[in-house]
Amino acid sequence: MDTDTGTRWLTDAEQRAWRTHLEVTKLLMHQLERDLQPFGLTMNDYEILVNLSESDDRRMRMSDLAAATLQSKSRLSHQITRMEKAGLVRRENCDSDKRGLFAVLTEQGWTTMLEVAPHHVASVRRHLLDLLGAEDLATLHRLLAPVAEHLHAQRGR
Repeated sequence: MDTDTGTRWLTDAEQRAWRTHLEVTKLLMHQLERDLQPFGLTMNDYEILVNLSESDDRRMRMSDLAAATLQSKSRLSHQITRMEKAGLVRRENCDSDKRGLFAVLTEQGWTTMLEVAPHHVASVRRHLLDLLGAEDLATLHRLLAPVAEHLHAQRGR
């Protein structure tokens, strides 16, 4: 590689760490997605169900849900339409803002969440958490938290 460009190329150690991170992230998300397939859900579906289930009255403004799931409003709208057809969520108008919409977890969505959550947690344990010791988990959190904070700050720009 041409090193006269002023680019700070990755060292061998940085390259190994970066590529391992990419590999683990892709493989883990692929496996978690596969483990949700028997329930007819994608990771995006599950993330939306989690956000709604943890919200007051099991509802969120669509704009807040888009921000929480890192989706464009347009992409989220398509996702919610698909989930509405499956009976998992519904849209409701916002009384205080006539242009605003809420995504609301239906009773079927709540029942689905209660059924799927234990399987998803078991999958997360089997494919990540149980492979690491308590000290490793603390280290992983300590290492990733500043990156998450930095990236959240970048979104706010």
